[in-house]
Amino acid sequence: MTIDNKSTMTKKKLINAIAQEKGIHPSDVRHVIQAFLDKMTNSLSHGDRLEFRDFGVFEVVKRKQKIGRNPKNAAVPIIIPERQAVKFTPGKKMRKLIETEPAHSKR
Repeated sequence: MTIDNKSTMTKKKLINAIAQEKGIHPSDVRHVIQAFLDKMTNSLSHGDRLEFRDFGVFEVVKRKQKIGRNPKNAAVPIIIPERQAVKFTPGKKMRKLIETEPAHSKR
């Protein structure tokens, strides 16, 4: 549990939940989930955009160089270099669900 009493859905929890819900052996689910994650990672590393209707879009974006603050000495600015990052934009159904469901409610 986190400070806000929100639980974290780990890969292991996801595998077990799907296995139980669908009546599939956890090792079979683990192979599929891992293959899915590997394919996503590979695609993103090649700059591909991943779109899952109603769920959302993953894409690699360039973060510009910026000046930040040194946490040990706020008077000394530090340069945060340009970098690439993965951006997730939720789809319509997910946005609607997140907006209508209280954040603290249990699933």
